[in-house]
Amino acid sequence: MEEETSDRLNPTTSTPATTPEFDPKTMRSSKPGLKRLLITTTVLFSFLSGLPFLWKSVEIYRSQLPFHDIDSLSDQIKSTPLLFPCTLHAVFVGFRSKDPDRLRSEIQDGINQLTQKSSQCGSCNVSVSVTVQNLDEHCSETRPSACSYRCGVIKRDAFGVGLEDDEVDESLDEVFSGCSEGSGKMYSVVVVNREKGGDEVVKAVVGKRRHAWIVGSELEERYGEVVGRVSEVFVKVFMNGGREEEDSIRGEFMPVGSDGRLVLSFSLLNSNPRDWVYDWDFKRIDESLLAPVTKALAPIADIGVESQVLYHTPKSSFSSWDEKLQSYVFRTSDLPFFVNSNEWHLDTSAGASGRSKILQFVVYVPSGKECPLHLQLPNGVISKTNGFISPMWGGVIVWNPRNCVKDSESPSRNVISPQDLEKIVEVFLGQFRQLFGFKSEAIYSSELGSYKILPSEKGFTEWELDVLSRKHTCFNLQSCSTTLGSLSRLVQSLPRMIIKDEIGEQVKYSLKAAKLAQYNASLGGYSSSASSSREARSLAENAFFHPSIMSVSYFSYEHCFAVYSPFFLPVAGHVVLAALREWKRYKQEKAKYLTWLTRKKTA
Repeated sequence: MEEETSDRLNPTTSTPATTPEFDPKTMRSSKPGLKRLLITTTVLFSFLSGLPFLWKSVEIYRSQLPFHDIDSLSDQIKSTPLLFPCTLHAVFVGFRSKDPDRLRSEIQDGINQLTQKSSQCGSCNVSVSVTVQNLDEHCSETRPSACSYRCGVIKRDAFGVGLEDDEVDESLDEVFSGCSEGSGKMYSVVVVNREKGGDEVVKAVVGKRRHAWIVGSELEERYGEVVGRVSEVFVKVFMNGGREEEDSIRGEFMPVGSDGRLVLSFSLLNSNPRDWVYDWDFKRIDESLLAPVTKALAPIADIGVESQVLYHTPKSSFSSWDEKLQSYVFRTSDLPFFVNSNEWHLDTSAGASGRSKILQFVVYVPSGKECPLHLQLPNGVISKTNGFISPMWGGVIVWNPRNCVKDSESPSRNVISPQDLEKIVEVFLGQFRQLFGFKSEAIYSSELGSYKILPSEKGFTEWELDVLSRKHTCFNLQSCSTTLGSLSRLVQSLPRMIIKDEIGEQVKYSLKAAKLAQYNASLGGYSSSASSSREARSLAENAFFHPSIMSVSYFSYEHCFAVYSPFFLPVAGHVVLAALREWKRYKQEKAKYLTWLTRKKTA
């Protein structure tokens, strides 16, 4: 009885057949609960589920830009210069049997020598065809010929007789009216060899269309010189616009805004209205003289015209009285100080905004104290136009009233006569041509001779407009490629930059317009290629200077982490640590429970 009682009071000394020995440090008899673990994991997953919403709230919208197409356009423009198809058709009248194929080869060699086989952007991909009309008015021509010249239409001895040069130009336009321009613009040079005994002076004229003619006697004896002049008139005049390559104004200096707009602002300045006041009928001049110019340049620039009359506008430079000339003179050294930017409030144009270009054309009416006022050239001669230009700014003309003596104390009010106003506008058109890189003289001289250039009532001849179209198309495409390339590098370097859909559409349309300009140029569409290239450049500039790009919210991911981590990182750290600690505790308690179960089974 005593032994049984002691065994019942001491459960740890049980027999092997009874319950196993229990260690509370390494075992537990009940299954661990999941309540604490579920609570901590729920809080953790609630934080994790909020991360996508947080990421979406700080996400920057970026429209997809065609980076590959931008790089492709840039590489293509750099590696393959843009060439325009040009056709030269030379007609030799009054020559004995000459091989047209040989003439074509020699003319082509002369063109290659003058261009030095350079393939600069905007130059011509030349194809030459030749027609030889002998003394019997029988013709032989190269095959294939770009122009179906009607043999015998041009008479050897009757060509240009009794006709003005303008009439000869019109007659040649009728002669070559049937020529096809499907593969680019066609330029013609007619060489007429008159009978011996006539005028030995060789007359060379370049028309206002796309024709030139060389007339003289004994030209067959000067065969090499004639072939050289044919090549020269095509390269130096029709291709380069009558300017040497080193003297030509480059595309970046062409007075057209990056948006393709140009505003011509004409201002009449009355220096001292106490002496006299002059006004003008500018509307009539605009409709009769300026409208044809703006229409001719429409493919190159969207030109607007405006005018104003200003008062109390003295010049900044000083003039001196010349006793010999009996007038006040100002010299070329005074030109940088002539424009008075403090008193001449010229930049009041409401039509020019953004990146449009404004050209100022100023008519300066001097006061009674310095009238008449003339510009004296460095050689001491008085300027015929009495005006000057400032590149990329415009031009100035000093107009002296016919009577420089005041009639009374009260200022007289006058209107510039239509004849004087037409002369002023003609000078302005000459200055306008110079700003576009053409010479104001109506003659081109070279070592082989001189060429008379016929002026056009539009301000620019047809072949000059071709030169402008080729040059401007090339510059617009290069500018478009550069701008889009800069935008591409900028966007890729700033991953947090906002790129709206409008920017993406402008980039896509710019690339489309650039490709269209290249395609039209390859087909010889000068006007269409110039218009498309202008649109491509304008769209590229609009995309690059979009207001949304100028935003200040371009912060990096590191900056984003530094801003939001003080708000979320401390709490998130505690939640993660609590979840890890609870998971560790649950594993330990479950291991104790499994140990107890194993001990129980073995017992």
